[in-house]
Amino acid sequence: MAKRNKKEVFDWEDEEQEEIIWVSKSEIKRDAEDLKQLGEKLVNLTKTNLAKIPLDDALLEAVELAQRLQKEARRRQLQYIGKLLRGTDVEPIREALDKIENKHLQQQAMLHKLEILRDELVEKGDVALTDLLNEYPMADRQQLRNLIRAAQKEKTQNKPVKAYREIYQVLKSLILPD
Repeated sequence: MAKRNKKEVFDWEDEEQEEIIWVSKSEIKRDAEDLKQLGEKLVNLTKTNLAKIPLDDALLEAVELAQRLQKEARRRQLQYIGKLLRGTDVEPIREALDKIENKHLQQQAMLHKLEILRDELVEKGDVALTDLLNEYPMADRQQLRNLIRAAQKEKTQNKPVKAYREIYQVLKSLILPD
């Protein structure tokens, strides 16, 4: 056993020593588990959705292999995918995956906004129509005006809401991209 003659002193002025950040084993394990779960989400995607994710060749190949495997082999492949993800920037992958997962929710919110806009058009009439035409000048003013008046008439006479539904369809084709 050799004795140390000199104790190492931590120099706060040294920039190299300042950059050392101590990370606990638990945190490292949590991060690894998080990446493994991200890999599992990638494996569960369809081929068309997987093509939308920015993956390098090795990672894409590993994900495609994991999609074909079962049981223990799949578990080991997921571990490997997690290991590959540790060496890559996962932020673009998470963003693309989030877009795919939330597309349905975004669509639902947009349809709800269309319903609110339709109700506003029927309630306020020409004032709301003018606002809509300022935002979407390609809309057919005459068609919308006729549908709004018909919907208002249906509402006062308690008739079936045919024009009310047609307004929604016109708004949907006007505002939502195909």
